[in-house]
Amino acid sequence: MHDSVDLERRGVPTVFVASAVFDDAAQQQGEALGFQPQRVFVEHPIQDRTDDEMRELAERAVESLIAAITN
Repeated sequence: MHDSVDLERRGVPTVFVASAVFDDAAQQQGEALGFQPQRVFVEHPIQDRTDDEMRELAERAVESLIAAITN
């Protein structure tokens, strides 16, 4: 979240990506930082996924990422 805030303040469009379990934490941290970047949440967990599963997860999220960065 801190990186997203920093990049946005520098004029770099940013989308914060995290697994869905961190939705509430991202909201609270954004409020504490005074900034709510565009956010896309993917299925949790991430760490135990295979490369193929990660590619599939990314493919399912790409349209949401494009929409978030272009809005």
